[in-house]
Amino acid sequence: MVVLRLKRFGRTHSPFYRLGAADKRAPRDGRVIEELGWYSPTAPEGKQWKVNEERIRHWLSTGAQPSETVLMLLKRAGIEGGVGGKSRPSLAAKIQVARLKAPKKEKGAADKKKK
Repeated sequence: MVVLRLKRFGRTHSPFYRLGAADKRAPRDGRVIEELGWYSPTAPEGKQWKVNEERIRHWLSTGAQPSETVLMLLKRAGIEGGVGGKSRPSLAAKIQVARLKAPKKEKGAADKKKK
């Protein structure tokens, strides 16, 4: 089975990832079938990723499964047609969504409750 996943490069505290189509049995940073783009989370907004949309659509049409992070990147890049993610979100994904939806705590709110 072919998966679309990120391959880590970069130095400590300065991550850089390449997006690639790889065999599911290959190691995370191992051999890929085809390089499809890159992702740099520390770059300024608007310059964080570049993907080859045509080739990604090809791999998705042949049944390749994107990882959760790649699925998020594809949605941000506007590639949603034919994206077949996992049927159920993982526990980590549910926790992340809950944190985003949780109300923000104000500074000093704990002090007001004590008085």
